[in-house]
Amino acid sequence: MNNNDKKHILFNTDTVRDALIKLNDLKKNTILIVIDKDEKLVGSLTDGDLRRGFIQGLTFDNSLMDYLQPDPLFIYEDEVHTSDLNNLRLRNFMVIPIVNREMKIVKILNLTEIQSVVPADVFIMAGGKGSRLMPLTENTPKPMLHVGDKPIIEHNIDRLIKYGIKNIYLSVNYLADQIEEYFQDGSDKGVNIKYVHEDKPLGTLGSVKLVEELENDYVMVMNSDLLTDIDFNGFFQTFLKSGADMAVATTSYNVQVPYGVMEVDNGNYVNALKEKPSYTYYSNAGIYIIKKELLSLVPHNEFYNVTDLMEALIEEGRKLVSFPILGYWLDIGKHDDFKQAQEDIKSLAL
Repeated sequence: MNNNDKKHILFNTDTVRDALIKLNDLKKNTILIVIDKDEKLVGSLTDGDLRRGFIQGLTFDNSLMDYLQPDPLFIYEDEVHTSDLNNLRLRNFMVIPIVNREMKIVKILNLTEIQSVVPADVFIMAGGKGSRLMPLTENTPKPMLHVGDKPIIEHNIDRLIKYGIKNIYLSVNYLADQIEEYFQDGSDKGVNIKYVHEDKPLGTLGSVKLVEELENDYVMVMNSDLLTDIDFNGFFQTFLKSGADMAVATTSYNVQVPYGVMEVDNGNYVNALKEKPSYTYYSNAGIYIIKKELLSLVPHNEFYNVTDLMEALIEEGRKLVSFPILGYWLDIGKHDDFKQAQEDIKSLAL
């Protein structure tokens, strides 16, 4: 549990006064999750429970257990990503304990702070030099260039946090010390941030392979220089429901042909005429979800891009699905993109 979680935690051996102090400190989402010495869920407590107890004649000398709600709502940690969190919000359940199968508290889910819980370890590629953005990147790594009031990469990290992401790996190289000094271990944001250093260029998935152990069964890989309001939960759910081995986020690209186009067969016979047609293509948006087991296909200590894995899966006839980003997406690669991002961020709700 992180420090934000601990604000909602109370031990069953604490006093009624302890409970009142913690509830007063919370100010909002005023519910306490009560656990025993083994950190197992015992019950829940609100200021309303205390008031009702006092009305019934209980006092500060009574045990905390006399005030307790003994059957609180909880969610098993392996079922969070399939739970209907929106329905819980509508029922005004905002602070929910997450437990393992032994009923030990794993974390506290605060639905006022996150949209959902995506059970994936996230790998953000943040080692590029950003040559096309020189001289801006001469002394600053591209992911640390500010868009609005914070660095590009921080917009992505903060959005991932809203979707319940806890483990984030940053692949760093160029001016890596600036990134590490800024984010450190991620504890200030309530997440775990670790850094992966490449001794030589290994490509997108080659660097992922350097991580010895990942916690979740799914890995999300993304570029750090993207500005997007992608629905990470929709992305994950689409991938999960499809039964695919891998999913790639895509962005649409429209081509308007300014002339009449003829469809001609091999014998030069015209079969159809389309007047100034428009064609829509889907481009790689630089965000991927893969099953962790697929990392076994990635060679050790060799250059290997995520696109290499995509091609391998297609050749093997395995399932690769696309997730079109219906909202905003911008790859900040050039000066014009960076300038556009500064304007767009004013109206984006990331």
